[in-house]
Amino acid sequence: MTKDDYKKIAPNFPTQPGVYRFIDKDDVILYIGKAKHLKKRVSSYFGNRKDMRNKTRIMVRKSVRIEYTIVDTEQDALLLEATLIQKHQPRFNVMLKSGKPYPYICIKKERFPRVFITRQVYKDGSKYFGPYVSKRRMYAILELIKNLFQLRTCSLNLSEKNILEGKFKPCLEYHIKNCLAPCVGFETEEEYNEKVDQVANILKGHFASVKRYLKDEMQKHAEKLQFERAQEIKVQYDALENYQGKSTVVNPSIRDVDVFSLEQDDEIAYFNYLKVVDGAIINTFTMELDKNLDDDQEDLLVFAIQTLREKYQSIAPEVIVPIDIPSVWEGTTITIPKIGDKKKLLELSEKNLAYYVLQKRKQAASRANKQSTAEKVMEIMKKDLQMSVLPLHIECFDNSNLQGTNPVAAMVCFRHGKPSKRDYRHYHIKTVEGPDDFASMEEIVYRRYKRLLESNKTLPQLIIIDGGKGQLSAAVKSLKALSIYKRVTIIGIAKRLEEIYFPEDSVPLLLSKKSPTLKVIQQARNEAHRFAIEFHRLIRSKKYVSTQLTEIPGIGKKTAEKLLQEFASVEKIKTAEQEALEASVGKAATKKIFAHYGLTYKETEKKKDKQEKKKNK
Repeated sequence: MTKDDYKKIAPNFPTQPGVYRFIDKDDVILYIGKAKHLKKRVSSYFGNRKDMRNKTRIMVRKSVRIEYTIVDTEQDALLLEATLIQKHQPRFNVMLKSGKPYPYICIKKERFPRVFITRQVYKDGSKYFGPYVSKRRMYAILELIKNLFQLRTCSLNLSEKNILEGKFKPCLEYHIKNCLAPCVGFETEEEYNEKVDQVANILKGHFASVKRYLKDEMQKHAEKLQFERAQEIKVQYDALENYQGKSTVVNPSIRDVDVFSLEQDDEIAYFNYLKVVDGAIINTFTMELDKNLDDDQEDLLVFAIQTLREKYQSIAPEVIVPIDIPSVWEGTTITIPKIGDKKKLLELSEKNLAYYVLQKRKQAASRANKQSTAEKVMEIMKKDLQMSVLPLHIECFDNSNLQGTNPVAAMVCFRHGKPSKRDYRHYHIKTVEGPDDFASMEEIVYRRYKRLLESNKTLPQLIIIDGGKGQLSAAVKSLKALSIYKRVTIIGIAKRLEEIYFPEDSVPLLLSKKSPTLKVIQQARNEAHRFAIEFHRLIRSKKYVSTQLTEIPGIGKKTAEKLLQEFASVEKIKTAEQEALEASVGKAATKKIFAHYGLTYKETEKKKDKQEKKKNK
C-alpha cells in the first residue's frame, strides 16, 4: 500500500481505540497492531519517517488494505491484539506469537477456596477474573485481598473429616497473621465463605463497602500518626479506584458464541460478526448484501448467519443477535441479551457496524459530490463549445523546438476534467525539417489518431490544439485525411488573448476569465506545454552530453552511449575511479578519456613490472 492509497482512506479512519490489521493481496494478515487512537497510529506508517525499520517498510509495501476493529478501552485493544496474534500468527508480528497468555485471578472451587494467579482457564466450576494486562495492578489487588481477608494459600485437602481428625497443624502463615488457620478449625467454613464472597465482589468491581472500610482505616492510622501504614492503605485504595475487573473482548464467563448485528437501508443490508472462542474474540468481519424488494430483516439475518458461520467454520452452541429470529440450527441457542456481558458483546458488534456504515455512506456522498461537480463542468463545456456530447475524454497537443533543433511534440489526456497521466504521449517529429509548427502539428495529430483507429480504441470527444488558426487548420487536415473530422470536436486556443478558434470560423470565441470551460482548456494547454518542454529538455541534454563525449579523440557514439548509460553524466565520468571506467569501456578508452580531461592515468603493478624487466634486459 502506497502513501497515496492511504490518503484516500485516511479521512474515514476511526479515532477510537482498537486493533488494525495489514492484509496482503492473498487475504493473508501480515501484521496486527493495537492503538489508543487508530487514525494517528496507522498514519505513522505512511509519514516520512527515516527511523522506520526495513521490515516495516516491506510489510507496508506488501499490504493492499487495512482492516480494523473498534473497542471501548486501550486495555481491550491490548487484549484483542494478543488473542488475534495467537490465532492468526502474522508473519511480521515478532512478539506475542508464542508468548504466554495474560493472567487471570482464580477463586478455586473447593472447600475453603484459595485465590491465586493462573494463565489457564479450566471448565472446573472455579471462578476466573481478568485477564489482566497490568501485572502491577493485579498484584496490588492480590495484596489488598491478602491484607483484608487472610485467606489460606496452602493446597491441603481441608475436608471436614481431615479437620476433625486433626491431621493438620497451624503453619507459619497463621503465626504471621496471614491466615486464620481453617485447617485446624480456628475459622468456620461459613465465616471463610463470607470473606470469599467479598473477594469476588472486589474482583467484579463491586467494592463500595470495601472502599468505605479502607477510608476509615486510613483515617484511623493517620490519627495515630501511623503515616506509613496509612500510605500503604492509600496505595491499595488507589488500586481499587483504577481497577478494571471486566473486559469486553476477553471474558472467561462467556465460552463459545457467535455475535451478529444488523443495519440496513433501502438497497443494502450490513452485518457485523464477532467470533468468540473460550471467551476471547478471535475474528471480526463486516459483510454487505444487496436487498430484494421483499426481503425482511429476519430472513436477511438468518442468511448472513448461515453464510458467515460456514465461512469461519463456526460450531458455537450459542448465537447472540439483536432481534428475534427462528432457530434453524439444531443444538444452537438464539439469545437476545438485555443486560450483562453478552449485551456488551452485542453492543461492541453494533458499534463496529455503525462506524462501518457511517464511513460507507460518507464515501458514497463524497463520490456523488465529486461526480456531480465534474458533470456540471462537463455540461457547461458542452454548452459553451456547442457540442452534441459531454467532453468526458479530452486530448491536447503542443509542439516544442529551439530554433528548429530537436523538434518534439506532446499530447496530454484529461478524463472527466482530470489529468489521466498514464495516457500522456510524447513524439519525435520525423517528417518535418526545420522549425515548421504547422507541419509538425499535422504529423503528430495524424500519427496519434491513425494509431487509435488501428487499435480500435475510442476517440476523444474534444481535441485541443495549442495555437491559433494555423495550427488548428493543420490538425484539421489530418482529421480529414483519416475521415474522422465529423466525429470529434476540435478547437485551438491562442495564447495572447486566450481566444478559442473553431475550424472554418474566423471569429474566435472569448470566454470569461472565470469560465469553468476556459479553466479546463487552459489547464490542458499548460499541462501539454509543460510535458513537451520537459521532453525537449531531456532530448537536448542527452544530445549535448553525447556530443561532448564523442569530441574525445577515439570515443565513438556507441562508447559514449555506454558511458552515459552507466555513469549518467559527464561530471560523474570525470570523477569516476579508473578501475570503474576500465571495467566499463576498457583500458584504451579510459586512457583517452583521462588524456582529454587532463587526468593522471596510473599504470597497474603488472604493467610497471614488465616495464622494469624491459629496462633491466
